[in-house]
Amino acid sequence: MASHFSEQSSPQAETSLTTGTGLQLRLRPASAADESVLASFFENVTLEDLRFRFLSAVQHVGHDQILAMLRSDKQAGTVLAFDEDEELVGVATLAADARGETAEVAISVRRDRKAQGIGWSLLRHAAQIAHARGILRLQSIESRDNHEAIEVERDLGFIARAYPGDPTLILVEADLAGGATSGT
Repeated sequence: MASHFSEQSSPQAETSLTTGTGLQLRLRPASAADESVLASFFENVTLEDLRFRFLSAVQHVGHDQILAMLRSDKQAGTVLAFDEDEELVGVATLAADARGETAEVAISVRRDRKAQGIGWSLLRHAAQIAHARGILRLQSIESRDNHEAIEVERDLGFIARAYPGDPTLILVEADLAGGATSGT
């Protein structure tokens, strides 16, 4: 893969989308300048959602974790979703394996913006980016307790199965080559 993961349909493109609830979002790739915006965003994510996102008892997203999300290269990238008031309401991070065949996706939504279709829309958008980059499989590792996320993923065609070696986790996977993640 010669192109950068953070590039969307066109290089460094901003795009917009409308969620199923009618919310207008402006999406753009994250950059190094977004460190403080991301830090503030994660202060407005529930502790439970932080636990689900990082699969640990994180109470604060640290500098190194944010820097990892800001990494933008052939294998990783983050998309930021802003509402009509230019508030950051959602974050989608993709990280591909070295061969560019499988990518992991992680979605976070601000606590006061849940149940508005942001997570579903970001997951679908991330799958479209991954598919355009030639990724064959898109995966998410979920806590078995994260029923909301697993349901959203299933709605988009992901298949859930046990995560090898850890009974508390679920591996949710979409076959992008087979056309999953089109939504309903």
